[in-house]
Order: sequence, then C-alpha cells, then structure tokens
Amino acid sequence: MQWSQVLLRIYLLGALFLLQCCSAQSQLVSDEMQTTLHENLKYYLYFPKEYAAQPESEFGLLLFLHGGGESGGDLEDIKKNGPPKLLVEGKQFPFLVLAPQNPHARKWWNTEAVVQLLDSVIASTRVDSKRIYLSGLSRGGSAAWEMATQYPNKFAALSVVCGMAPLPYAHWIDKDMPMWIFHGDKDEVIAVDESDKMVRKLRKMGYDVRYTRYKDVGHNSWERAYTTDSLYTWMANQKRMD
Repeated sequence: MQWSQVLLRIYLLGALFLLQCCSAQSQLVSDEMQTTLHENLKYYLYFPKEYAAQPESEFGLLLFLHGGGESGGDLEDIKKNGPPKLLVEGKQFPFLVLAPQNPHARKWWNTEAVVQLLDSVIASTRVDSKRIYLSGLSRGGSAAWEMATQYPNKFAALSVVCGMAPLPYAHWIDKDMPMWIFHGDKDEVIAVDESDKMVRKLRKMGYDVRYTRYKDVGHNSWERAYTTDSLYTWMANQKRMD
C-alpha cells in the first residue's frame, strides 16, 4: 500500500470518527422549561366557639388529610372519618380544623398545593403559626409523613394513622417535633410493619414518638385513633419553640 493511500485511510477514519461524535452530540439538547401546576382544592374549615368570643387571641390549627376512600368525590365524603366525622357528631375542638379534599381518586395528595392552602388560611385568620398540627389516615397518613419531611419547620406535632413512608424520611423530620403513630396489627392494606419500622428507626435516632399498636384491628384503625380524646389534648399542648 502506498504512503498516500495510508494517509488517505487515516484521514477517512478520522473524519468518520468526528462525524459520529457530532452525530451523538446533536442528539443531546440542553434546554429548560418553567412549569405551572394548578390544583382545585375544596375544603372544610372549622372555627372553635372561642374564636369569635376572643377576638384578640390566636389559635392552633389541625390540618387533617383524609384517606383514599374519600378522594375525588363530593366534599361531603370527607365527613365519613376522622375529625370531620367527629365535628358532624358535635365534638368541639380547641383549635381550628382545616380538612381539604384530594380531588383525584387515584392520585397521591399534591402536598405543595395543600401547603399553599394552609398558608392562605393562616394568613387570613388568627392562627398561631407555631401551633400547626398535622394528621392523616391511610393515603393521607402517607402524605402527612411526606409533608413532615418536606416542611420540617412548619408543624408543632404530627399524628399518622395507618400510613407509610420510606425509612430514609426519618432523617429529614424535625427532631424537636413530637409524633404519635397509630396502626392496627391486622392491617391488610398498609401492613403494620410500615409503622413498626419507622417508629423503631425514629426512636433509635432519639425522636419523641408515641406508638399505639392496636391488637386485632385492621386498616380501619382510624375509628379508634381519632376517638382518642387524649390525642387532641396532646396536640393542643404542643408548640414550636423556633
């Protein structure tokens, strides 16, 4: 093979290599897009009877997140369980209760939208921002875990009923926020092991966690958890110090 042919072959191979590199790079595009998300959240807001009688006072607020069974339907559906059910039955709370509805029957809660609603209510009422309590059951309990990790400086207390969360979430929760967890040991929807492992992890890390593990109770552990009067007394006694 003549030297000129060798040089030509080297040139052609080099050109082919550069062409392949350019072709690969042309498939990788750098760009950005600003997204917007709109969520229509219907909700109930309860005011304690003392709210009107004490116009100079600030009050705590309980944010309650319902389960999957009340999602995506009529707002009336959220009165089936938890604090909204108790309110219908005549129970009085010493703090406001905010109960939004997840508008999607088969989607997780949009926790960012829930926080926007919460902040709006706080801004327009006499709510003490250091006495915001968070609770949820089942799918709402899982969302409560999520919110406790995403907004660790927002809540004075957390109560989760038959919810679940990845164990690494434990590292992101405010260590000064007390928690009370409820679960039934016969739960076939969200296994009690989900709460067992999370509580064990949190306690190992030095967190203040109460755990009520009901014997021979299934997924509907909320029926007993939310009729525990001491739960609301415990909540009302909590306040953020930061």
